[in-house]
Amino acid sequence: MKEYNVVLLKGDGIGPEIVDQAVKVMDKAASIYGFKLNYTEKLLGGAAIDETGIPLPEDTIIECKKSDAVLLGAVGGYKWETLPGNLRPEAGLLGIRSALGLFANLRPAKIFSPLRDASPLRQDIIGENLDILIVRELTGGIYFGERGRLDDNGIPAAYDTEKYNVEQIRRICKKGFEAAMKRNKKLCSVDKANVLESSRLWRETVTEMAKDYPDVELSYMYVDNCAMQLVRNPKQFDVIVTSNIFGDILSDEASMISGSIGMLASASLGDGKLGLYEPIHGSAPDIAGQGIANPLATILSCAMMFRYSFDETKAADAIENAVANVLEKGYRTKDIYTEGTNVLSTKEMGIKVIESIE
Repeated sequence: MKEYNVVLLKGDGIGPEIVDQAVKVMDKAASIYGFKLNYTEKLLGGAAIDETGIPLPEDTIIECKKSDAVLLGAVGGYKWETLPGNLRPEAGLLGIRSALGLFANLRPAKIFSPLRDASPLRQDIIGENLDILIVRELTGGIYFGERGRLDDNGIPAAYDTEKYNVEQIRRICKKGFEAAMKRNKKLCSVDKANVLESSRLWRETVTEMAKDYPDVELSYMYVDNCAMQLVRNPKQFDVIVTSNIFGDILSDEASMISGSIGMLASASLGDGKLGLYEPIHGSAPDIAGQGIANPLATILSCAMMFRYSFDETKAADAIENAVANVLEKGYRTKDIYTEGTNVLSTKEMGIKVIESIE
């Protein structure tokens, strides 16, 4: 029997609650499809700060590097907001991505049919089966560039540097092209090449790479126009590839199009099979411990884990189909409730998904 080692980083806020349900779902799928999962829990974010004084302990990095995949709940919360930037929970998240060489963030923005009415966009705009994949560069650009404070002729000033080299651009665009090949063979590269020199290098590089993917229809779009087009006509997109800061913003916008941030999964990948999988919704400290958090994004992140890190495609499909089945039957958590549906707790939703896995 195949075995896979998974590190659990439950993190802060609702993180432990949603990860616990996701583990139960993974175990059910693994038992049906003939493989075993071994779990190790480690600290990250605020939970790590409280116990060790830092957001990313060295033993967390070591254990994650030895694993086949990492499942993260969420990091952050009001409790740690006054700490210096390098000691805040979010620094742990950036740090683990960098330590594991996870340079590509794959974030689907998909609308499940029963939740179409939850989208803020009109039905004629989103269509029947809106399904966009945003491929975001994760370990370069302005979030990792040189930064600092200075005196600008007696006026306090600060700066952050956006920098990419060709290899960084090539490896993320390769992920974009590969993803497009497995979908509808359409790739939109988003930049700000009319203003930024780094974006001009990005566009030159992706244009050169397109020669190796003749079956992929490559288009270009400035980031401000892309933000507008995601609201105006999201159906035109299949795969979007873009830089760290642009991807951060656009993927959050796309998530709102889907109607609930509590439904969206993500995968952070590198050159190998090791990946970090997490919901995109954050730690939601205001509802932590109440048993009302939506575990579906975390559960769908596990499906991505099975697909990308384990190549257990049938098990991944089974989890995604189970989520769709539960929604079709009218089961909801509080965040996606509409009149006429049944509200479930975090644990109850996990049970319903488990019962639907075939």
